[in-house]
Amino acid sequence: MRGWVGAGLLAAGLGVGVAAAHYAAALPDSVIAKPSRQFGLPFAGAPGPNSWLLGQGYGNTTGAYRQRRSTYGNLQGVHAGLDFSAPCGTPVRAIGDGVVAEVDGSHGSPPHNLVIDHAGNLSSLYGHLRVRSPLRVGVRVTKGQVVGQSGDSQGTCVSAPHLHLELRDRSHQRFFNPLPYIAADWDSLALAGSFGRGYEYDLSAPRKWQTPESQPEVRRGGRLLNEFANPWPPSPGGAR
Repeated sequence: MRGWVGAGLLAAGLGVGVAAAHYAAALPDSVIAKPSRQFGLPFAGAPGPNSWLLGQGYGNTTGAYRQRRSTYGNLQGVHAGLDFSAPCGTPVRAIGDGVVAEVDGSHGSPPHNLVIDHAGNLSSLYGHLRVRSPLRVGVRVTKGQVVGQSGDSQGTCVSAPHLHLELRDRSHQRFFNPLPYIAADWDSLALAGSFGRGYEYDLSAPRKWQTPESQPEVRRGGRLLNEFANPWPPSPGGAR
């Protein structure tokens, strides 16, 4: 384990560690930091209609369910991050101290993304940035430091302006619910939102995954978690 981490940090410092991380084995629980609200939010200031809001939560959202075999097919059908609605150009801040591991890596979330490695073998990904982050791989950042600008997943700054934030293990194979890791008033933040804010029901087990805190961990490439026999609301066209 020690050798894997050392090699990863060395590679990150040289700017060539991206590919190795993508094919590493998922890290075990024993080497991953437990959630203790050790991270902060990616934006400064209070939420509001003119600043930022939580647009789509992590997990089995209705939006993810409709795209569980396409957009989220490699993520077990689950929205593996948090979407924060914000005007293009809003300063994005590091959620914790760490080292820049990737700038515009191969994680999707266009047009630009950034990955920061943190203590405890955790990594945060900041997606849909407006422009390429000015930071370089290997640079150390501190919690609250501006690391980029929020953008739009469709590149228009009108269609879907938001930041996509993920919390992963450093191997990029496991995706965690960020809520217990990030200190925030999640009850209040969950009151506002738009696309996919609610969770998809399985009428055979209607209480499963219906709260922000209960959403499942995701494994890259695993089987679909939400292939429900009795989904509600039903998918467009009646397809399950």
